[in-house]
Amino acid sequence: MPHTTRQAKITFALLVCGTVLGLGGIDLVLPAIPSLPDAITGSLERAQLVLASFAAGTAIGLLVFGELGARFNQRWLLIGSLLLYAALSYLAGQAESINELVTIRWFQGMASSAPAVFAPGMIRSMFDQRGAIKAIGLMGSIESLTPALAPVVGAWLLTFTDWRASFFITSVLALALTIAIAFFGGRLLSSQSQIKRQQKRQASYFSLFTNREFMRQGLSHACTLGGLLIFVFGVPTVIITSMGSDLSTFVIMQLIGISLFIISANLSDRLVMRFGSDLMINTGSILTAFGCLAIYLFSLFGDSDPRWLWLLFAPVNLGLGLRGPPGFYRAVVAAGDNDSRGAALLILFILGIAAAGTAAVAPFISQGLAPLSAAAAAVTLCSVVILAALRASTVSTVS
Repeated sequence: MPHTTRQAKITFALLVCGTVLGLGGIDLVLPAIPSLPDAITGSLERAQLVLASFAAGTAIGLLVFGELGARFNQRWLLIGSLLLYAALSYLAGQAESINELVTIRWFQGMASSAPAVFAPGMIRSMFDQRGAIKAIGLMGSIESLTPALAPVVGAWLLTFTDWRASFFITSVLALALTIAIAFFGGRLLSSQSQIKRQQKRQASYFSLFTNREFMRQGLSHACTLGGLLIFVFGVPTVIITSMGSDLSTFVIMQLIGISLFIISANLSDRLVMRFGSDLMINTGSILTAFGCLAIYLFSLFGDSDPRWLWLLFAPVNLGLGLRGPPGFYRAVVAAGDNDSRGAALLILFILGIAAAGTAAVAPFISQGLAPLSAAAAAVTLCSVVILAALRASTVSTVS
């Protein structure tokens, strides 16, 4: 049974705060990394591991909490993970060496992943189809601002204090969120029957790999978002080293792209109700792939003016906004009662594709825009191919 409207809104707001706080684990501390060797024992090379360690811990945490969420009450797991996140953030701020900080950050990354794993299934249980798609779109819009705003906040903190401030603030916010969820979050998923809990325990990650509709929706979504991330991760270097511009070009490109994503993501629920989720998912996938392909063609026929990226990158974000909320929702629905493992695996697909693509492009990044845009275009085109090739064997319950 869906929760009451007021209770659902409060719970949704708390879930969004949890996912944003987890995402901010990298971006908030990012501006402090170059100065870490001057503040505590360690080298600049080791300081980069402060970021990598958190990301690695997050990847492991996704799988761990995906499994735990299928076996135990997700509300208490969420509360416990946030409390642990608060404690580890405080300990990170007390670190005396970079090696010590790297170790703590691995466990901090694990704890941070729980909200992202549990939120999709909780949202699905609180709202009907349209409400869930709208909520996922709104959550995605807010989350998309985190990588842009968190480093700005982190840099602002450095002007008044030192690198420890970002960890102490994260600790306080995580503790406050823990208390809020414990007292105001509602009885999340408490209505699950014993039969459903038993079904979740009997399911596995392997069962998701044999679930044709989940793999179709999950891999397609991961290719669309992963292709975008591959491009975003590499384009600042290309803009500066190969196109002779500066970071302001990248910032403007991102501002335009994020704005279009927010608009289309928050319209997606209305468009799904009118045209169906299949059409929106297909249209968004094609639009994103078209944008990446257009950037690649631009790189072949004269990429001297990087301001063209402001226009060419727009369809990439617009397409993700259209297909993102219904695509994510369809993947979670396809996972059935195995939704916590499904959400964990879906996010892991995204991170894996983005990491693999970024690593593959790295040796060619000095050659300019063509290799980067070719990789992004190839990955996003895979999204379209997967949708066409992996047809569901049964008619989906969501149309």
